[in-house]
Amino acid sequence: MANIIKGKVFVVGDNIDTDQIIPAQYLNLVPTIKEEYEKLGSYALVGLPDEHKIRYIAEGKMKTEYQIVVGGSNFGCGSSREHAPISLGAAGCKVVIANSFARIFFRNCIATGEVFPVEMNDQLNKELKTGDEVEVDLDNNTVKVVASGETHQSRDLGAVKEIINAGGIFNYARKSGMI
Repeated sequence: MANIIKGKVFVVGDNIDTDQIIPAQYLNLVPTIKEEYEKLGSYALVGLPDEHKIRYIAEGKMKTEYQIVVGGSNFGCGSSREHAPISLGAAGCKVVIANSFARIFFRNCIATGEVFPVEMNDQLNKELKTGDEVEVDLDNNTVKVVASGETHQSRDLGAVKEIINAGGIFNYARKSGMI
């Protein structure tokens, strides 16, 4: 199976914390309940500062048109809430590209199987603007900017790809006979 994800990007800055990804007032939503999972997604990135001109989820919608979030350094810092990657996945996000991730956010992406956390040295959040298209090739560890054709190298996710593709750590363990 090819691990290529192509779509529009939503660009944010450095130090996007879990309160910006999913504010605390929405943590009472239970992701294992289908309706609440969808509602949780509709609140993804609503905690961004007001100067962020474009909303991640359009007013009155439940899903985003941006499958790929592009951030800077320290994406997902703050608390250890699993709701952060879950809300992004529920909103329709497939990949978060950043220069670095908070360790707990990175691990929660893997554990929940919601989004691929793709690290790279190039600062795409300084190069791209919201709405640009990229193609993320998880097998070849590249991110291609569609308009320019420019390709950037990302770090290899290794076995993490299999775990996320399986739907998280527990589904991976079941599918591979560990439990």
